[in-house]
Amino acid sequence: MTHPSPSTASRSTYHHEAFLWSGLDAFLARTVPFVLDATRSGFPVLVAVTASRETALRDALGTDAEAATFRTMNALGHNPARIIPAWVGFVAANRDVDVPLRGIGEPIWAGRRDTELTECQIHEAMLNVAIPSTAPLWLLCPYDVDSLPENVLDEARHSHPTLDDDLGGTTTNPDYRGSAHARALSRGDLPEPGARPDEMHVGRGDLGAVRALVSRHGHSAGLSPNQVDDLRLALTEVAANSLDHGGGHGLMRAWHEPGALVFEVRDGGTMTNLLAGRTVPRRDQARGRGLWLVNQLCDLMQIRSTDSGTVVRVYTWL
Repeated sequence: MTHPSPSTASRSTYHHEAFLWSGLDAFLARTVPFVLDATRSGFPVLVAVTASRETALRDALGTDAEAATFRTMNALGHNPARIIPAWVGFVAANRDVDVPLRGIGEPIWAGRRDTELTECQIHEAMLNVAIPSTAPLWLLCPYDVDSLPENVLDEARHSHPTLDDDLGGTTTNPDYRGSAHARALSRGDLPEPGARPDEMHVGRGDLGAVRALVSRHGHSAGLSPNQVDDLRLALTEVAANSLDHGGGHGLMRAWHEPGALVFEVRDGGTMTNLLAGRTVPRRDQARGRGLWLVNQLCDLMQIRSTDSGTVVRVYTWL
């Protein structure tokens, strides 16, 4: 199937598509008309790609770039859990416009840490849960086949219902694993730390000890006072959440690994909200803000939850 013409290219329901491209010319050959068809039809467009790709796309669009909204993914997606609120917000902000919406989102690029890649892959799967099927959003997700390993491209096929390659074809994806794939990924095991971690059992009344442990490791890692303050607040929230929902006690661990300081809290509770930490809380919301706040304070948070318990890891890059 060839790319639809501008007159038929709008989507009245959510459409999540992986675009596998090779070479910048191929990237621009697809994304430029994708943006122009929308802006010249009066459709809102949000583009969130890497800085280099954003520059190339802006240059190719010329003055037409002014009609689209750009957010540099290197900043927006620094913590991958902050990306979904941007897309949900884009849909919500245009709810009353009653026209199709278009987006280009590139959360995965060569050079991201393995831990970041894993969370970006979970993000892509969660987009199939976070965005309502009735949202008129066509979201194109570019993957650079020249720089990304095959296992990353394979996972992209698992999380996108349709594929768009740089030959101009859009096809139904037989490897798509459905919305249940996000749940499956969120139940996966996390690798054990390479070095023996510093451990502390946490019960009610131990939040002061949590903050002291965070301060000790933060200072030893050379973090700034502001970074240590942010981490203290973040881990206090994680520990308090564990005490509230994990049976009143948990295990906290801390360790250093190349390029990162890592804290972990694990307990026997089960987290049922797949989007915990990825949803902007309402102003009148009294509870459920903690994990969202953690994602604003740290570089990356991992959550894995099964029937046997929940693990939350908080990363600060060094």
